[in-house]
Amino acid sequence: MTIKPELIETLRKKREHIQHNITPEKLEALHAKGLLSARERIQVLFDEGTFQELGMHARHNAVHFGMAGRDLPADGVITGSGYLGSQQIAAYCQDFSVLAGTLGKMQARKITRIMRYAIKTGVPIVAFKDSGGARIQEGVDALSGYGDVFYANVLLSGVVPQIAVVCGPCAGGAAYSPALMDFVIMTRNNSHMFLTGPEVIKAVTGRTTTMAEIGSAEMHASVSGNVHFIAEDDQHAIGLVKHILSYLPSNNTEDPPHNLSAPIDENPDHGLDDLIPADPSEPLEMQSIIRRLVDNGELLEVHASFARNVIVGFARFSGVIVGIVANQPMVMAGALDLDAADKVARFVRTCNVFNIPLVTLVDVPGFLPGVDEERGGIIRHGAKMLHAYASCTTPKITIILRKSYGGSYLAMCSQELGADMVFAWPTAEIAVMGAEAAVKMLYRKDLDKAEDRLARAAELAQEYRNEFASPYEAASNFYITDVIEPCETRSTISLALRKTLGKRELRPSKKHGNMPM
Repeated sequence: MTIKPELIETLRKKREHIQHNITPEKLEALHAKGLLSARERIQVLFDEGTFQELGMHARHNAVHFGMAGRDLPADGVITGSGYLGSQQIAAYCQDFSVLAGTLGKMQARKITRIMRYAIKTGVPIVAFKDSGGARIQEGVDALSGYGDVFYANVLLSGVVPQIAVVCGPCAGGAAYSPALMDFVIMTRNNSHMFLTGPEVIKAVTGRTTTMAEIGSAEMHASVSGNVHFIAEDDQHAIGLVKHILSYLPSNNTEDPPHNLSAPIDENPDHGLDDLIPADPSEPLEMQSIIRRLVDNGELLEVHASFARNVIVGFARFSGVIVGIVANQPMVMAGALDLDAADKVARFVRTCNVFNIPLVTLVDVPGFLPGVDEERGGIIRHGAKMLHAYASCTTPKITIILRKSYGGSYLAMCSQELGADMVFAWPTAEIAVMGAEAAVKMLYRKDLDKAEDRLARAAELAQEYRNEFASPYEAASNFYITDVIEPCETRSTISLALRKTLGKRELRPSKKHGNMPM
């Protein structure tokens, strides 16, 4: 049987109409702003010729208020799957050129269908958020659609990676979907994300504010912590998506794409010695240490602008992909505060669900003291770190570089919190508190009698370091695995990772732990 030519022609015209719904003039205007069209975003994300669209001809129910006769190509969202190298990816992209990308029941059905496809096939999902919010004409159907999307986000959580790219508006309830995903990228100039805009805030509270203050990428990356990465434009955002995916497995049953054929680098790096300040009170620059340790000096830092007193991100050690957690003594002396605790706990849990080993680099004076910290719930927030590390079953290697005091010693993945191996530099100090503070508490009467109080305090502090805070004291009680030279750190970590990649750790059967939120 021969298909009638007019049927083929009808099909081609329908496809053409749906796929080319933006005029060249509008497209040029988008490009001038650093924006791509919805279909261009999909095209740039996937390898050429591998994208298969799902639901191209799906359309809204015309019975909704004011919707009869409205032509909404693909109902304002493009969904489907394709390949990025050998890895299959599912994706959806809201199309702002179609009724401002607003979400109705059919758009939600398309989104949740591709999300279900992702969980059934075990592949990551990438979501491009560019929408004016709920489709007002559809009323409660639009709200129902958002509920369906949020529920699907939670079903996928911990099973397949979810990456949100906010490349336009993401307002009201729509903002909860990216918040439920693993990584959020916002473009610097073209996107904004908020629950209530400046006009509503002024009407309700009387306070005048701006979009930059409540919804910009910069604010979310540095203040609220809702955003993990800022991209300069759409092209940069898609490049970040590809970079993130290069460190992740397709789902929670697979290992990350380690390169175990890479040789372990056993060469000592004496250049590390030059990065360690001679004066222990002088801060160590942790970024420089990390980039000397990891393959090619490459660290994909996550949440780089938020809680800068800690560093988290992805890297490789002799081909093995790891998540790095490190104190940054250059900011707040590396002390742990409310935001730092949240940042670390979230990252550790992300690594755990995707089977990524953790390397923790410690130089921490303690939890940040202060009335605001206590009233803000530092106990609860710090407990998140303890819970995250203790419940993490991936390989965990800890290096104590210098200070490791009090509860922060435990919170930075000590042996007692489940670290598989803990190594310390000879410069490490492991104690309940710093030597100076301990001397003031323990030797107050002795200091009161001293002729030269400062000299006697310094002498006692050094004695305390040698006798009670020395890494050899911790090693003698088997709280740490070994004391190593700084130049041996890279090879020590690389070897320890290879040995622990096959780690299997069983836990009591339960739905999930009750993390302090």
